[in-house]
Amino acid sequence: MRIRTIDTGVFKLDGGAMFGIVPKTIWSKLNPPDAANLCSWSMRCLLLETEGRKILIDTGVGNKQDDKFKKHFEPSGQDNLLVNLESEGIKADEITDVLLTHLHFDHVGGALIRLEDGTFAPVFPNAVFWTSEAHLRWATRPNAREVGSFLPENFMPLQALGRMGFIPVWEEDQEWLPGITLRFVYGHTEAMIIPIIRSEGRTWVYCADLIPSSHHLGLPYLMAYDIRPLLTLQEKERVLRDAALEGHILIFEHDPKVEAAEIGMSANGKFVVDRTVRVSG
Repeated sequence: MRIRTIDTGVFKLDGGAMFGIVPKTIWSKLNPPDAANLCSWSMRCLLLETEGRKILIDTGVGNKQDDKFKKHFEPSGQDNLLVNLESEGIKADEITDVLLTHLHFDHVGGALIRLEDGTFAPVFPNAVFWTSEAHLRWATRPNAREVGSFLPENFMPLQALGRMGFIPVWEEDQEWLPGITLRFVYGHTEAMIIPIIRSEGRTWVYCADLIPSSHHLGLPYLMAYDIRPLLTLQEKERVLRDAALEGHILIFEHDPKVEAAEIGMSANGKFVVDRTVRVSG
């Protein structure tokens, strides 16, 4: 299986929201904020090529949002989903599957484009867009904490066009396609998908928003966005412990600098970056 990251630009989120209870005097040294307390974060998607399929995991924020949205989140950067796919020799119509870890705007926004008549069309015309029925139900009836993250224009047109595929929610890790195992987690949002990929004898874990960056390895470093933070703590510790003990490589979707890393444990039992890794196929 060939595995590569695809960068789609950066956006900004409040530093306090991203680091939760961790004091600003500590987290500001990790990802310095601007004058508005906003930190820049990557939107790093994953491309897999295997057995005749070209699979994209997440799509970034896209470019169809209005000026009000852009003022809040300041999407920027030279990286563009389609441009960077083409630089890897992949055209939009070659993508067969888009696996959406969850339907927050920064993970699904790039799945659709807005046409001149105001309607929407899939960016990848031949792809099936995968989620679970449980998560879609959650996204279409959002709670007050997540209502600003689930934007209907990012996913409801996919359902209306019949372009969604639904993965059963498994209680245990289960293989979805050869070499790709999926784990459902519930701390950040309902039934978020964590893909676990076997490639060239290594195990790669695409962390999505469970561990958004290498700055979030410390167990108390939980986002204020998480709907069940104590559950996030358990789910995160499992991923980190497996990585440290079994040599898994963690891929960070939002880290502005570190694409992926091998994880170790310090003398006092804390999880740390053992070695940064470049994802290339």
